[in-house]
Amino acid sequence: MAQIFEVHPDNPQARFLRQAAQILDQGGIGAIPTDSSYALVCRLDDKAAAEALRRIRGVDDKHHMTLLCRDLSELGSYARVDNKQYRLLKNATPGPFTFILEATKEVPRRLSHPSRRTIGLRVPDHRTTQDLLALIGQPLLATTLIPPGESDPLNDPDDITQRYDKLVQVIINAGACAMQPTTVIDLTEEPPVLVRRGSGDPALLGLELQDQDA
Repeated sequence: MAQIFEVHPDNPQARFLRQAAQILDQGGIGAIPTDSSYALVCRLDDKAAAEALRRIRGVDDKHHMTLLCRDLSELGSYARVDNKQYRLLKNATPGPFTFILEATKEVPRRLSHPSRRTIGLRVPDHRTTQDLLALIGQPLLATTLIPPGESDPLNDPDDITQRYDKLVQVIINAGACAMQPTTVIDLTEEPPVLVRRGSGDPALLGLELQDQDA
């Protein structure tokens, strides 16, 4: 049974987040709110938890996992970016964008795309997520909370509890999220590729993008 913590979305209770962080530190998987939708998360360096997260989500090793980062200061340890890419990331974060980047050796090979050696990275603009990341002290491995065989993420904390209570170890209930996925941009291609159009407006970044389906 999952531990459930109801927190205020704009001013989450620190004691609840500390308990949630401790559960994640001990190998737990969590369902947490972000600025786009709820996500499944676990510690980046926990192999067993990462494998369990993939099973719960129903995805294989070709599914791009995402690193939820508190800010760009953590970027250099996990992704290779040039000055142009960094300026772009700085303009787009925090916010509802996920960027596909070349992974560094600090990212375990089992977490990056098996053929491309890439990883997704994003900095969420959500107080609860930010405070939890600060307590964890490193990025969290994340994937959107979409049940296997479905296309839409779950947004109702009560629904999440009912369906995932026996699958995850902690659920942070901060109310409903925006329920719109992030915009995904692959920066390893030139020009960059728009993988998925979501709540982040690519036009704001001043990018000339090619569409993945073009």
